[in-house]
Amino acid sequence: MKAAARTKTPRKPGPKNASSNSLKDPVGVYCRLRPVIVPEQECCIKVINTTTVQVHPPDGYRLGRNGEYKEVQYSFKEVFNIGATQRHVFDVVARPLVDDLIHGKNGLLFTYGVTGSGKTHTMTGSPGDGGLLPRSLDMIFNSIVTLQAKRYVFKLDDKNGVEVQCDVDALLERQKREAFQIPKTPSGNRRQVDPEIADMINVQDNCKVEEVDEDNVYSVFVSYIEIYNNYIYDLLDESPFDPIKPKWNSCGTPVRNAELMLPQSRILREDQNHNMYVAGCTEVEVKSTEEAFEVFWRGQKKRRIANTQLNRESSRSHSVFLIKLAQAPLDANGDNVLQDRELITLSQLSLVDLAGSERTNRTKAEGNRLREAGNINQSLMTLRACIEALRENQTYGTNKMVPYRDSKLTHLFKNYFDGEGKVRMIVCVNPKAEDYDESLQVLRFAELTQEVEVARPAEKPVCGLIPGRRFRNQAFREELSRQLELRGGPIDGDREQSVTEMLLQNLPPMPSCELLDINDDQTLPRLIEVLEKRHRIRQMLSEEFTKNVLSVKGMVQELDSSIVSKENYAQIKMAERDKMISAQKTEIERLEKKAKTLEYKQIDILEKTTTIYEEEKRNLQQELENKSQKLQRQVSDKRRLEARLQGMVTETTMKWEKECERRVAAKQLEMQNKLWVKDEKLKQLKAIVTEPKSSKPERPSREKDREKALQRSLSPPPIPNALPVRLRHRRSRSAGERWVDHKPASNVQTETVMQPHVPHAITVAAANEKALAKCDKYMLTHQELASDGEIETKLIKGDVYKTRGGGQAVQFTEIETLKQESPTGRKRRSSPSSPPLPDEATESEWTDVETRCSVAVEMKAGSHLGPGYQHHAQPKRRKP
Repeated sequence: MKAAARTKTPRKPGPKNASSNSLKDPVGVYCRLRPVIVPEQECCIKVINTTTVQVHPPDGYRLGRNGEYKEVQYSFKEVFNIGATQRHVFDVVARPLVDDLIHGKNGLLFTYGVTGSGKTHTMTGSPGDGGLLPRSLDMIFNSIVTLQAKRYVFKLDDKNGVEVQCDVDALLERQKREAFQIPKTPSGNRRQVDPEIADMINVQDNCKVEEVDEDNVYSVFVSYIEIYNNYIYDLLDESPFDPIKPKWNSCGTPVRNAELMLPQSRILREDQNHNMYVAGCTEVEVKSTEEAFEVFWRGQKKRRIANTQLNRESSRSHSVFLIKLAQAPLDANGDNVLQDRELITLSQLSLVDLAGSERTNRTKAEGNRLREAGNINQSLMTLRACIEALRENQTYGTNKMVPYRDSKLTHLFKNYFDGEGKVRMIVCVNPKAEDYDESLQVLRFAELTQEVEVARPAEKPVCGLIPGRRFRNQAFREELSRQLELRGGPIDGDREQSVTEMLLQNLPPMPSCELLDINDDQTLPRLIEVLEKRHRIRQMLSEEFTKNVLSVKGMVQELDSSIVSKENYAQIKMAERDKMISAQKTEIERLEKKAKTLEYKQIDILEKTTTIYEEEKRNLQQELENKSQKLQRQVSDKRRLEARLQGMVTETTMKWEKECERRVAAKQLEMQNKLWVKDEKLKQLKAIVTEPKSSKPERPSREKDREKALQRSLSPPPIPNALPVRLRHRRSRSAGERWVDHKPASNVQTETVMQPHVPHAITVAAANEKALAKCDKYMLTHQELASDGEIETKLIKGDVYKTRGGGQAVQFTEIETLKQESPTGRKRRSSPSSPPLPDEATESEWTDVETRCSVAVEMKAGSHLGPGYQHHAQPKRRKP
């Protein structure tokens, strides 16, 4: 793990080596049985050995189809019997977690079980018999009692991190807190312990952590929260309610019950290492076991408990007591704390007292108690779901999503299950028969939890400084003080006396000098003896002092001479170094001048070269742009010319194709007409020749012929004994194209034989833009009265083009004339005769072979009887 990750709690695992990745520890699950209150009470759980318990149904329970009893055994890491002490439970379960906390590793310990099974007693304890929490605090402070930093040297931020302040900032912070008298940082050394909790923290075990790093300084921070109805509340928050602003319930009325006036709930946040923490939670720095437990007890009084049918003080929320230990190494001198954030280690121990699962039919809960029980059971079910998902993923290698976010409890501690520290669980069980069903479910889940493995946390980083700095610095200070005292330096008021002073004090006391008797001959000799003895001691001390003075003077002289010689040597060396430095400075100045000159020259050359290159670049770019524009113009002219030539080629090709089609069609029509006329002549000649000649009819006179010609209609009936003529339309030369057939409403239907027929044409009475847009050819049928009085029809044809404005224009290309002629006379005969009767003339007119041979039947374009038809009474006319 990287050292930077140590500044956040819980730590985010960084890159680890292969060995650390493969090391995993299962969740440690322990079982503790609560003592039976009534000795004669029926029990359903029995301890088999130190790791196994057996559950058997009480009387009245029949399990299985055959009605036989079913006994089940569950195994755990260790089972604590009814007689197990709090010290034994602490040594087995909590002591390794406290040891890891001191060494920079995280830990999670929670108690789990049914309501009334002894979870709170195991965690908190009772007067005279403290539980896991006070014993853990006592062990922590016993281990770091002389290694703690001053208050406010470590400062926690609001983003789950810690930083180190200098001594001046810490002193200012202490003075400010003392001035304002902030109540949430009580001083355990100045105030007496509350008698209510004095017996609970009076632990005489004096447990310590072995191998504490004595070159580090430590600070302990505690916080206390509860999870109630899936909301997180800070039990150490002392912000009072606003008495002016009322509290409102869901019905819109002010709430008067103080129990419903809940404090502000806290939210969970994720730090930059994706670790969860409670935002805005109160964290108190404590310096002793008494002070820490007093903070805990202050929050414990705010925790929600209620009286139920199963427990007189049933916990209605999950309580979490967080112990954070911040530690940082001293500098190389062992005086001050290093302020490098990468070397700060922040470890955390979470002690969780879960609310007990319960059945409402046994507790007879209703109202708020019923809602609380539902939320408690829901959060415990989410914890079970997370454990089962982790077990399934680790056992079967699946990647099933773990539902941490379904509950605030699991969401807060998801980092522990992801490998942020050890996880320990104490399953508290009440062996009485009434809790058989609930105990069975609890033990089953607890045994399942042991199969979940948690990655082992990495070791804390090494600062790289020499160990033992703190005590070496203390020893050096003591020796320095002693040497100063020996050399006549500053002496403390309570220092020990020197050897000379002790010797002077041990001189023989002066005897009494009073002469009470004239014959006293002992007082004066005794006084003289004492004075001589003191004089000898004084002379001896004076000589010793003189010797010492001379020796010290000699030492000082030697020291002075050595110092003078060293100073001379140092001055010589300094002079040499000064000369060398001056020479080097001169050389450096010369080189700097030379470098500046070369730099200026090089810069000038580079600027000129750059100017030339830039000018050349601009010219080349201008030339390139001109050539590009010229090339673009040539390409556009070429494309325009190609489009023009393509249009001309297409137009010429279409024109010649139309002309060729017209000529071919005309030639074909001409040849067909000639062939048809010949066939008709041959048929008539054959009919005339083969018909028997009876009697020669009289030749009608010219007047008679003329009268008959006047009586005939425009469309004579078909010739007797002649083939019927089939009416058909002439095919248009542009039948494959789309035409607009413009036929005005005033036209007369002539129904001529050669009336043009254009398939797929749009017939309109007036030209419109919509019809022109769909076609590419246009034909206008125009009728006018000819000079002979007949109707002359003209087909005016043209091409449709699209204009630039989005419209259509018509360019007329040809006019086709269709003229209808009526036979107005017949061939005159050479000699007139008397006009026969109409019947006779009709009968003999076509029976005369001579007459029939002299009349030819021809077809002409424009007649109704077919191509080239002409009446026999009209002379044949040729087209010019």
